[in-house]
Amino acid sequence: MPVAVVTDSTAYLPAESSRARDLTVVPLTVVLNGTHGREGDEVTPADAVRALTARRVSASTSRPAPEQFAQVYRQLLDRGATGVVSLHLSAQLSGTAEAAALAAGEVGDRVTVVDTRSIGMGLGFPVLAASAAAAAGAGLAEVRDAALDAVARTHTLFYVDTLEFLRRGGRINAASALFGTALSVKPILHVLDGAIALRDKVRTPSRGLARLVDLALEAAGDARVDVAVHHLGAPHRAEALIEALAARFGDRLRERYVTEAGAVAAVHAGPGLVCVVVHRR
Repeated sequence: MPVAVVTDSTAYLPAESSRARDLTVVPLTVVLNGTHGREGDEVTPADAVRALTARRVSASTSRPAPEQFAQVYRQLLDRGATGVVSLHLSAQLSGTAEAAALAAGEVGDRVTVVDTRSIGMGLGFPVLAASAAAAAGAGLAEVRDAALDAVARTHTLFYVDTLEFLRRGGRINAASALFGTALSVKPILHVLDGAIALRDKVRTPSRGLARLVDLALEAAGDARVDVAVHHLGAPHRAEALIEALAARFGDRLRERYVTEAGAVAAVHAGPGLVCVVVHRR
């Protein structure tokens, strides 16, 4: 059995990729109005969007417990895996990578944890790279290095209708949120060194999508790319964005994915989110 690859539910991989790669996904927990549920199978993006558009809602998220990761790692090793590479969303956005590292410390040196310093397919592309290396027979260190190489070649950009959800969850500072609200601008953000930072600002949603395309081209440089687009309750925005990206990239665009982000992203970014992840080949 090759090295096993583990990730968490915020990779937002296309379902067919998860099945084909035989990945193990450990879900985060979403709490909506006091009700706890696992992201994906118990709390869907639609559940979160409905709750967040209500007038009164209490919404939060929590990381998996270290014991959950330890159990998964031991099961995979007991089944014959030669090692485990566990890849997770940015440690600056969640304690998930820390919980995984605590579990790895209990299980032993056949488990290594990678903080991908991103979320969504910013995590998903490194997961796919690690899985491909494992399937090709790479050892533990080589699978980890394949993931880290993909991390360095992946850039995450996104548009939100408001910074309020990010402010509530502490994922962006209050000064930045106030600045956006006071000037009635629409923010373009990116993941920079594992944290969310303001990248640009526009006046309208349509201009936001156009600016995302420009910034995606800038992030790609001259490279051939794989591109992922996520959305939250905004499939029309996602479709318009992927079509615009395909037109601008032309034959440099190799693989493209469109998925709805999950409930964890919904809680912290809010409905209307649209995100583009550029992976340079």
